[in-house]
Amino acid sequence: MGNIDVKDAILNGKTTLGIEFGSTRIKAVLITEDFVPVAGGSHKWENRLENNIWTYSEDDIWSGVQDCYSKLAADVKEKYGVTLTKIGAIGFSAMMHGYMVFDKDEKLLVPFRTWRNTMTLEASEKLTELFNFHIPQRWSIAHLYQAILKGEPHVKDIVYQTTLEGYVHWKLTGEKIIGIGEAAGMFPIDSNIKDFDQEMLDKFDDLIADKGFPWKIRDIFPKVLCAGDKAGNLTAEGAKLLDVSGNLEAGIPLCPPEGDAGTGMVATNSVAQRTGNVSAGTSVFAMVVLEKALSKPYDELDMVTTPAGDPVAMVHCNNCTSDLNAWVNLFLEVIGVAGGSIDTQELYEKLYKKALEGEPDCGGMMAYNYFSGEHITNFTEGRPLFMRKPDSNMSLANFMRTTLFTALGALKTGMNILIKGEGVKVDRLLGHGGWFNAKGSGQRIMAAAMGTPVSVMETAGEGGPWGEAILASYMLHKEDGETLVDYLDKKVFAGFKAESMDPVKEDVDGFDEFLKLYTAGLEVERAAVNVLK
Repeated sequence: MGNIDVKDAILNGKTTLGIEFGSTRIKAVLITEDFVPVAGGSHKWENRLENNIWTYSEDDIWSGVQDCYSKLAADVKEKYGVTLTKIGAIGFSAMMHGYMVFDKDEKLLVPFRTWRNTMTLEASEKLTELFNFHIPQRWSIAHLYQAILKGEPHVKDIVYQTTLEGYVHWKLTGEKIIGIGEAAGMFPIDSNIKDFDQEMLDKFDDLIADKGFPWKIRDIFPKVLCAGDKAGNLTAEGAKLLDVSGNLEAGIPLCPPEGDAGTGMVATNSVAQRTGNVSAGTSVFAMVVLEKALSKPYDELDMVTTPAGDPVAMVHCNNCTSDLNAWVNLFLEVIGVAGGSIDTQELYEKLYKKALEGEPDCGGMMAYNYFSGEHITNFTEGRPLFMRKPDSNMSLANFMRTTLFTALGALKTGMNILIKGEGVKVDRLLGHGGWFNAKGSGQRIMAAAMGTPVSVMETAGEGGPWGEAILASYMLHKEDGETLVDYLDKKVFAGFKAESMDPVKEDVDGFDEFLKLYTAGLEVERAAVNVLK
């Protein structure tokens, strides 16, 4: 923390705060002007399947963020003996995409439809053809058009459409704003003008003109801002909504709300061309900042942007560690039945490490971690599945290796198109998210899957909320003409270390063999979806 007096910094508001709504946890990170986390808070939550739709309720959102903030404030009080009242700037981020629409009375018209839903295939395909640009099922425009195709009655009453972090930002500031990286998960972006693609907006309005809706798409979308732009201030009502104790002062500036893809880029210093990052947790995605446009659109690749608006190719998979977590919980139960106990994180680390002892290709064992659909492999639903051949070596090492390999199977499928098919170059790939909490082991497995060196920074455990706090800091402290790339390179990451791990050839070869069986075995997973209703 250098020479910064943390207590003084907190008392005088020389801090920035990032709060991110992850899939299973809402997390807050408070940093000082040297970018070091000094306090934090978190709240566990879980989406639920209601009427065949993955959702969180508005009560979930607000009770969750209030609990998260109160724990942050309690952490500040415990560590430094002061009450948190001033913050230099705040930023909110969340899982990208999804569907939140509101009427003229600011009422949510239908339950929040999260990124996890794969119910918009028809809309996705038709819009992709219309725009000649891949529109993923989870994007906000796909959800909107699917609702139109289904004739859902609420559509005519829409006054505002946004995403989760855009919703939170709106309620706390009164500003209908979205960061450009998150905006790229709503609708295609034109990186030249740093806004929604105007020609495609016109095409969409023409497409639905016969429906007679009282709105145009521009009317109901938020305003797009880039990193560094001012995005409003915390209102008195917003302060009370965030901090139920009433201690937090109004007037705090907010930076543009970003998606977890954008905050992941910032947290790994991956906003420059030929840099990439991979975020692995409940879902997994990898992103590479491009030097030039791809030769054609791909269903498996999403085109998004950095928080500064530069084009990024993204491979996004709905499923990663949910099945792994379920198995670890089962093992914890077994340990308990046997009269033992172990710290959960310690068990994760031991099991990850055990996986490194397994046969390179997992010895003929196979699993699918599909809790939900997976668009890269053309699944609209998922069924977690484990199988093996009669002569497979059913060891714990092979079992864990299989469970970890399959968590990256869909990701590898998409990355092969980008790296091998398009010849995209990546100078560095940095990892973040819960996957990398098992020091060394998760990194080695990821390097095997990606076939390239993977670096993990000492900030990796902070992840998205730390990245959003950095974006808030950039808005406050950037100099005239200072780009986000320069701010990160020369100021934020100048003092941070990254540990790089080269892929082990036997691991890479083993993963390639595993992927062949993974691809062939998708027919078994498809049968499971059809049979297990």
